[in-house]
Amino acid sequence: MPLLNVDFHDPDRNEHPLDVVERLASLRDWIFDRAETDEMSVTSPGRWTDYNVAFTWIEDVEALHVACAFDLKVPERQRTEVMRLVALINEQLWVGHFDLWSSDSVVMFRHALLLTGGAVPTHPQCATMMKTAVDACERYFQAFQFVLWAGKSAREALDAVLFETEGEA
Repeated sequence: MPLLNVDFHDPDRNEHPLDVVERLASLRDWIFDRAETDEMSVTSPGRWTDYNVAFTWIEDVEALHVACAFDLKVPERQRTEVMRLVALINEQLWVGHFDLWSSDSVVMFRHALLLTGGAVPTHPQCATMMKTAVDACERYFQAFQFVLWAGKSAREALDAVLFETEGEA
């Protein structure tokens, strides 16, 4: 079966996709920095830590990529257990995934929005990308802490953060 020959470059794009993200960040009073044309960073305060959210335009495939990282370095001796935790968490996710970024030894959540053919992202799409990334990090941050700081196994850490109480005492 032959591969499809798709031309991803669309010279008719009227607006850079990160311009939409930048306008949204301004409207929402997000702290952001856009030092590069194709890269923008946003800081989002969370319950457990501050999250560094990077939006990147990847022109080759016309995708708006979001990566959300938190300040939690993974020592070499704990990489295997953190990778087990990443795999277990990724089984729970419908959108996006976690990675252990090997060059910096940090955990991050990643997702992309394909905008093939000159499509421009909307404010709701960009806000949802941001919310999805931060919500995933908020939900699982403590599991990474349990592995790294409390010496828990990946399964114990995940079970602890997924445990939900019902009712009132």
